[in-house]
Amino acid sequence: MNVKVEKQENNTAKIIVEISAAEFDEATVGAYNRSKNKFNVPGFRKGHVKKDVIEKLYGPQVFFEDAVDIILQDTYPKAADESGLDITSRPQIDVGELKAHEGFTYTAVVALKPAVELGQYKGVEVEKVDASVSAKDVDAELKRVQEKNARVVSIEDPERKIKKDDIAVIDFAGTVEGTAFDGGTAEDYSLTIGSNSFIEGFEDQLIGHATGDVVDVNVTFPTPYAAKELEGKPAVFRVTVKEIKEKQLPDIDDEFAAEVSEYETLKEYKASIKADLKSKKEKAAAQENENRVVHKVVENAKLDVPELMVNTQVANRLGDYDNRFRSQGLSLDQYLGYMGMTREQFADQQKENVLQQIRTSLVLEEIVKQENITASEEALDARLKEMAENFQTDPDKIGDMVGAEYMENIKLDLAIREAVDMLVAEAVLKEPEKASKSKKADAKEDKKEEA
Repeated sequence: MNVKVEKQENNTAKIIVEISAAEFDEATVGAYNRSKNKFNVPGFRKGHVKKDVIEKLYGPQVFFEDAVDIILQDTYPKAADESGLDITSRPQIDVGELKAHEGFTYTAVVALKPAVELGQYKGVEVEKVDASVSAKDVDAELKRVQEKNARVVSIEDPERKIKKDDIAVIDFAGTVEGTAFDGGTAEDYSLTIGSNSFIEGFEDQLIGHATGDVVDVNVTFPTPYAAKELEGKPAVFRVTVKEIKEKQLPDIDDEFAAEVSEYETLKEYKASIKADLKSKKEKAAAQENENRVVHKVVENAKLDVPELMVNTQVANRLGDYDNRFRSQGLSLDQYLGYMGMTREQFADQQKENVLQQIRTSLVLEEIVKQENITASEEALDARLKEMAENFQTDPDKIGDMVGAEYMENIKLDLAIREAVDMLVAEAVLKEPEKASKSKKADAKEDKKEEA
């Protein structure tokens, strides 16, 4: 094997590997041994047909494909290592002309880790996320708890018509062009009017009808739709209204507060809600502030990410999705079929997000390098202790279990975490103008509550 390297544009390179005739011949023998049991030749026992006999019957190229596969598995990792390149993608392999008892050349186009030119990364200026909690936020949470504690009662009045927010118990049977379809029939189905859980227009057509009414509901299936055969087609649902229910909301007062919380008064309960919302919003705001700082730092940097690198990461992500779905008894392709999407369309959707992730990782790694940041002993010990608990083993044994390369990745992750903390600490977080106005309004509301 002889290896040559040609650097190309956009952080890619071509690895040229020359395979000798002897290496190719040896691989064809390996291919023969791998597949000889597949051949049935009259006069020979299965698996005992000689290689030259099979080649005379089917041509010398019969073993070429498997032989090339053997050679690539054996030589490409060695060639990649010998090239000295920092490869960040799967190779795009192109095999030259193949002839029996002759050598050949194959090329592997690969993506290289791009150089990063950092822009400003210390003291970047971003708009701070508003973490204030308004009186409207508190009222919205109270409303949510009120809805959660609502009583659902059946309407006894036969004259009472369905209205928005009612729960209609219905039987329905749908047809398209007079023919029933899968999933178009149900009995005793509880449908909340205004929930928009059915096809657009379905729920609105039940408003104004009473218990016992039989209604023909006319709708058109949207495009796209999970069931391809129904996309864009008009349908008629024969609906029988069997019962109408309504929610009865409790009054929001001291008694309500005592029932749903540990507090005796509504004032205390609202103060508790505000404190809880404040804590949650501050935590979410801190994460978003961090995201904005990192995004700005990455935006200020210059780097050319090769498409091959992105495609490799996308392929890896799709593989992860597929494994997750298969653990639940479903393949990725089956799931995408239900969503009306091809694997290629799904991959295209992932590319922008993957590209941003790659850019972020490379920029943060460069900052770690420039600032000479290393993982602290405390952070490393904490991570190893966490891993040891997951593996139910001693922290001192983790290094041997995961290997040196994985340990280096852990240290890099921790160093990147410290780099991000540094970027956020040195960033300038501008207070948004609308936030200051909102805080003044909230202060007035707080005074009203206290009064």
